[in-house]
Amino acid sequence: MEYRRMGKTGLQLSVLSFGSWVTFHKQIDDSISDELMGIAYDNGINFFDNAEVYAAGESEKMMGRVLKKKNWDRTSYCVSSKAFFGWRGKQNKPNQTGLSRKHLTEACHEALQRLQVDYLDLYFCHRPDKAVPVEEVVRTMNTLIQQGKILYWGTSEWSAAEIMEAHRIAAQLGLIGPSVEQPQYNLLHREKVEKDYLDIFRTVGMGTTIWSPLASGLLTGKYNNGIPDDSRFALEGFDWLVRQWMEPDKLAKVKELTTFADELGVPVATLSLAWTIKNPNVTTTILGATKKEQLTENLKALDALPKLTPEAMNRIDEIVGTKPELPEY
Repeated sequence: MEYRRMGKTGLQLSVLSFGSWVTFHKQIDDSISDELMGIAYDNGINFFDNAEVYAAGESEKMMGRVLKKKNWDRTSYCVSSKAFFGWRGKQNKPNQTGLSRKHLTEACHEALQRLQVDYLDLYFCHRPDKAVPVEEVVRTMNTLIQQGKILYWGTSEWSAAEIMEAHRIAAQLGLIGPSVEQPQYNLLHREKVEKDYLDIFRTVGMGTTIWSPLASGLLTGKYNNGIPDDSRFALEGFDWLVRQWMEPDKLAKVKELTTFADELGVPVATLSLAWTIKNPNVTTTILGATKKEQLTENLKALDALPKLTPEAMNRIDEIVGTKPELPEY
């Protein structure tokens, strides 16, 4: 396993990590999550990602039960939570969502209880909140760090301007700003990481824990001929993912990419994951899996990196046609 420092912090995260979105509680039970987290840990993964909203809090409870049972040395792994959406769904009341001091603090306490840990290594603002002053968010996160409840705080799907505003306020007040962003990043979704955040990487040096590296499974090729019954796209409530990804143009690109991956002698999913960690601004790529074989295959992304020669990278860009135009400096 390779480890990368998270931006300008001293924290080292495994370049491949393991997350629970969609899978925990919805697709897998305790025994499978125990097995998968064990495989991940034994292969050097030291970061496990979660959020209050995943499976309405049940995802964190499941991960907490596994961590309790495994009894790994707490200093050997990192665990995260994210707050914004709340966990009660339509039953959420005022102050049970968003980034107010009240919700961020209470959501942190709830995450600690569900995950059965004394502190969170990473705590993310799951989305920006236009209704809350950024200063309130920065002060709240700084307080949680001072209290020892979280070690680092970050953002998820914030714009470059919003991230820089948080850093400006933190610097002005002598507080700790966000040190990590969790954006979506994959071969079909590149603009934010490769273009919008360039100045952030050059200046404040944010780390990134990227989600959906396989475009919710589209880049595995399993949807090339339709939607399998046991797949994520077949789950109730995930119609929005189908609408986002199951487009003829995107499917055509994945089919061509699959052919190219075959020529390189590597599964298209493994190639797609390797492509994400080829980017030095990616601290860690979050893996999701429901089966042992799936996770084991995805862990081979590190071995596939040598396949990504400049020629191969150019060919991939030609196939997907998603490389953003960068400004000239």
